[in-house]
Amino acid sequence: MTLVFTGGRFLLPEGVRTGLALVVRDGRIEAVVPEAEAPEGVRVDAGGQFVSPGFIDLHVHGGWGHDFLDGTVEAYLEPARRHARHGTTAMAPSLATASFADYERAVRAYREALPLNTGGAQFLGLHFEGPFFAPSKAGAQDPAWLKQPLPEEYLPLLEAFPEIVRISAAPELAGAFGLGDELRRRGIVAAIAHTDASCACCEEAFRHGYSLMTHFYCAMSTVAKRGYSRYAGAVEAGYLQDFDIEVIADGVHLPDDLLRLVYRIKGADRVTLCTDAIRATGLPDGEYIQGSLENGLKFVVEDGVALRPDRGGLAGSVATTDRLVRTMARALARTPDLTAGIPDAVRMMTATPARVLGLPAKGRLAPGCDADIVLFDDNVRVSRVFIGGKEIPQEA
Repeated sequence: MTLVFTGGRFLLPEGVRTGLALVVRDGRIEAVVPEAEAPEGVRVDAGGQFVSPGFIDLHVHGGWGHDFLDGTVEAYLEPARRHARHGTTAMAPSLATASFADYERAVRAYREALPLNTGGAQFLGLHFEGPFFAPSKAGAQDPAWLKQPLPEEYLPLLEAFPEIVRISAAPELAGAFGLGDELRRRGIVAAIAHTDASCACCEEAFRHGYSLMTHFYCAMSTVAKRGYSRYAGAVEAGYLQDFDIEVIADGVHLPDDLLRLVYRIKGADRVTLCTDAIRATGLPDGEYIQGSLENGLKFVVEDGVALRPDRGGLAGSVATTDRLVRTMARALARTPDLTAGIPDAVRMMTATPARVLGLPAKGRLAPGCDADIVLFDDNVRVSRVFIGGKEIPQEA
């Protein structure tokens, strides 16, 4: 079947364009042509809305009552379906720090869910957020399962779980540089996270394969004063070195001025947005479990903000990708009219994460790319979502 998208503001790699037709055949974008030259096919009239590449979330733990560490097929399928309705067309399910047994159960469920996931965001492979973190920056991660990134710890993970496409770790730990070298050798993204590292340590980690900063600013060292001197941390390394930067642009983790600073220094091609969405996403305020229901930690959601039980810090996010684009676009536009900020905000949710994970067929409206397409209005309210050319139902 041929789909022909018309009547929209198309977010193309070269900018926003109108008067075009986007032609989709067999799940891929075949051509972008003047509307007058559109071929026969099923018309999708965008009605003046933005026509965007599908949103790609490289850091998401679940939602709607499920965490991927629950280790059930439904814990993958239901969040994939629900996040898709908000514009997420592809995701890397993320597993927080846990026991090896929890990882085994979660990966086994992922393998079962993979061929069944026909109505939700595509799975891109697994992101292990841990267990190689600094105890001082554990945040909402379970400190009981933290480990040193030594070969006897990480090689069994890599051999047992070839589905891993990204590992987040603290580079100052013993063995972290060797881990980065091994991940680079295997084509796995090595990311810096939950770290108390110095700027110099992070810059050395970059030379050992670490290329991404996980939820930038959060659980991450910055300028510190020791004695009468000040020392740069991981945040400063993120600016000084050619790291890609991941931010949780939910309007809670980082204020607008920091979002603008990240954008001003790094640019849309180096910033990727992520939800870091947890079990409580899509649910009302209350008490929940982070991680598996069997072994996870308690947290609370108040006024739509996920907090550790002592209210001393955040515990992930309850955001969806449309909210990220809306928040970033508003920060960039700095006016009630978001439209000026939408193109770069969308790039940070599409083309940049696609490049970070090495996905040349995703993140762009261009011939040969997957037909992952989202229609939304000036306030980034999603109306229609297509994954591989197949429309995802929007019912609640």
